[in-house]
Amino acid sequence: MTERPILALTVGDPVGIGPEITVRTLAEVAGTAPARGVVVADPAVLRRAVAVLGLDARVRAVDSWDLPAEEDGVIDCLDIGVLGETELAWGVVDAQAGRAAVRAIEVATEAAMAGHVAGIVTGPINKEAIWAAGSPHLGHTEMLGALTGATRQNTMFVVRGKKIFFATRHVSLRGALDRIDADQQVEAITEALTALRVFGHDEPTLAVAAINPHGGENGAFGDEEIRHLAPAVERMRATGADVVGPVPADSVFHRLLTDHYDGVLSQYHDQGHIAAKTFDFDGTISVTVGLPILRTSVDHGTAFDIAGKGMADHGTMRSAFLHGADFARFADRIRREYAV
Repeated sequence: MTERPILALTVGDPVGIGPEITVRTLAEVAGTAPARGVVVADPAVLRRAVAVLGLDARVRAVDSWDLPAEEDGVIDCLDIGVLGETELAWGVVDAQAGRAAVRAIEVATEAAMAGHVAGIVTGPINKEAIWAAGSPHLGHTEMLGALTGATRQNTMFVVRGKKIFFATRHVSLRGALDRIDADQQVEAITEALTALRVFGHDEPTLAVAAINPHGGENGAFGDEEIRHLAPAVERMRATGADVVGPVPADSVFHRLLTDHYDGVLSQYHDQGHIAAKTFDFDGTISVTVGLPILRTSVDHGTAFDIAGKGMADHGTMRSAFLHGADFARFADRIRREYAV
């Protein structure tokens, strides 16, 4: 590797906003970030995005992670050779775009697994496009699991340095409630504490969010706290873990942001998402924990309706890259903890 660690960036779907937010991010912060960014894509895709944005930047195709000296105003691109010079229509589901998105993820992941890069930063994919290209995966997380051999991955949100975890995610609220029990909570708490340690909190404090208003008010508004959450917290505290809760959800995130905890275990998808994104939408990024590689990501979609118009806000990609650059120092720790 070069003196600064390298991060491999994927643009996601090449006809979405991914190319624009990626080149704008690197043009803005690449020279000052603690890691270098190399985009994994077809160079023509990046050149088109540079033109759309009117950036004073040049895209340089490279064929190796053993990179030449960095130059000001240059965006390095490892050519995946899928689209070549073909220009696809912006904002339209296309199997060719899906193939390019999948191939970029494969190349970036292989590089991270081999230690050529410290981690990957992913832009938004379009599920219909990757399925049209023949991918059997539901999305990034499943694809990365298959490529790395990881069998259990979880999402960690990072907002202003604070971490939010999810006991359940892409299920209905009713389904989330049905999945929660004391054993499930112990497992989720354990995984959250492990991730906090991996990402630099040597003696982490974790708060478990309650489900019901006022934390159930001693069973008056629901008894999940009594039957499941509190017993799980007590079991973890008996092992010496610094876990508190269940803490009512209307205060737990405020207390997180005012330095009472290092992380919060959210009980369902929107409970954590709403809190983080209301506080700092562009600054909230996603980290996949459980993989043997570092992966940060935007937490928004391809925005086909504005793709190619130079309107996309690159704030979340900027945050994902800068957090990835910061977390690159934990790359070896991540490999050891989540080895498969």
